[in-house]
This record gives sequence, structure tokens and C-alpha cells, in this order.
Amino acid sequence: MQRVCFLLKVRQDRIAEYRERHAAVWPEMREALSTTGWHNYSLFLRDDGLLVGYLETPDFEAARSAMEATDVNTRWQAEMAPLFETLDGARPDEAMKPLTEVFHLA
Repeated sequence: MQRVCFLLKVRQDRIAEYRERHAAVWPEMREALSTTGWHNYSLFLRDDGLLVGYLETPDFEAARSAMEATDVNTRWQAEMAPLFETLDGARPDEAMKPLTEVFHLA
């Protein structure tokens, strides 16, 4: 099982909206994430907009590709993109760059 961690930056003026939207993630989005291999998925948001994501999956690239192929993900990413800083034209899910794990205590 791969453990994946990534960072993104939510725009300071959109933090409240980001929190609200994630308090009510669409049921079909939740189902798609589970079905495509995103397990134990958590998002942590600092007051300055730093977003830390964590998930576990058998194969991150396969899970990402499978999620990218869903209609619900296309709609969700389009709605979420304006809430983020420095995506440089990418969708939020495309801008997720996994961090390198340097230590793990099991």
C-alpha cells in the first residue's frame, strides 16, 4: 500500500468556501474516490491556506488515472480550481505532486 502526501495552496480569500464545500462533498464524489482506490484520504487546512493531503492506495498513478476518467471528478475539479493559488493552468488534481517520504514509524 502506498502512502501519498501532497501540498496545495488555497487562496486566502476562499478558505471559508473551501471548508464549506468539503463539509458537504458530493456523495458521488466520495463514491468515485473509494471505487478508484483512494483510501484513508484526509485533507488538512492551515489558516494561511496551506493544504496537506494524505491518502493510501495500492497504486497512486492508477488511482489518479481512474479518478481522472470519471465525470464527477471533471465537474468537481472545475468547481474547485478557482479556490487554489498557483495551479498554472492545471486542475487541482493535476497539481498534486507527491512528497518524498523520508521517515515512517509503523
